[in-house]
Amino acid sequence: MNSSESTVILGAGIIGVSTAYYLSQSKPGSSIHLIDSSPELFASASGKAGGFLAADWYGPASAPLGLLSFKLHKQLADEHDGAQKWGYSRSTGASFAESEEPVGEEAREGEWLENGRSRAEVAGSHEFVEGEGPAWLTRRKGDGYDVISAGETVAQVDPLRLSHFLLNECRKRGVHVHQPASPISVSTDTNNTITSLNIKQDDGSETQIPCTSLLLTCGAWTPKVFDTLFPSSTLKLPISPYAGHSIVISSPNWTSTHEQNGCHAIFSTSSSGFSPELISRIGGEIYIAGLNDGAIPLPDLATEAKIEASAIAELKKTAQRMCGIPGHEIEVLTEGLCFRPVTPRGEPILCKVEEKRLGGVKSQGGMFVAAGHGPWGISLSLGTGLVMSEMIRGVKTSCKIGRLGMQ
Repeated sequence: MNSSESTVILGAGIIGVSTAYYLSQSKPGSSIHLIDSSPELFASASGKAGGFLAADWYGPASAPLGLLSFKLHKQLADEHDGAQKWGYSRSTGASFAESEEPVGEEAREGEWLENGRSRAEVAGSHEFVEGEGPAWLTRRKGDGYDVISAGETVAQVDPLRLSHFLLNECRKRGVHVHQPASPISVSTDTNNTITSLNIKQDDGSETQIPCTSLLLTCGAWTPKVFDTLFPSSTLKLPISPYAGHSIVISSPNWTSTHEQNGCHAIFSTSSSGFSPELISRIGGEIYIAGLNDGAIPLPDLATEAKIEASAIAELKKTAQRMCGIPGHEIEVLTEGLCFRPVTPRGEPILCKVEEKRLGGVKSQGGMFVAAGHGPWGISLSLGTGLVMSEMIRGVKTSCKIGRLGMQ
């Protein structure tokens, strides 16, 4: 690559910073531009996801990318003390089916005595039994618990801390970060080849960024950005937002002592009307989510997401039932709402967009898309970043992604 080439990455979430991180290992950081419109970086899925990593939980099209990414997560953690810096830890993935027995206040205070059952049985057990769940998960008679993955095939990170680490490394290498700044159009030469990207700064001023290669990693906002930059294109990116609320709680049954045995990711089914996901993370945190809604409209900015009080109340109720201690209210550390980018086929899109689909505009180094990861954005982030950096450089990719192209 010559010194005049410039790569612009639109979207500085974990996919964008991962791509910039790997790309800056092979080309000058000063030739890379990260652009994001949000006044707060990682304000959506990159900072509010659970951070569960898996090596082999994917469909056939994503399987090679999943395995590559899992290896890269471990490699990065080993090289940069990920356990300390972003809570990288081995984990155990398990399915959990709650029994249909009543577990409300009436059951706790009355039926346990009337039916001759012990108070301990109704309240549940928080003692860790190997193969039967973590100490912080309330167990009751009739519950089902099955380990899905353990050992070297699942792990855990704090996605917000990992995202900030990658961003800081990019900055150290000279990568330009423009934020908050919104893309408004592309400029072209007499041959209709893109020469620069026009962005609007937070103060209203406009700036031109040299652009040889362009990558869209805007998550759920990717179709909107594409339509803005290529208004004459008939291509409609098949990516839509899927909203999900979450809370992070603390528990006296999840401490540094328990962390020595590794984290747990519990994927449960219950009679509550949704399927809770409970994930323990290093630092005494338990992440609880699973209350999703595809009807919540995508806001213009990630920071404008409106958390619904009823959803948080439902998650708190679930947390109290599944992680709480009788007589003690759970402590909620944070509340969140993020928008995951999903595709109809359930696979991410990683590809170079054909010039004929750009509405008459050409790109010297290529126009690329990396979005639509659904609930696997954190897990697939590093693999996606490496592969996209290779595609931009025009070299062979580290794994096969031919089935993740545009349909």
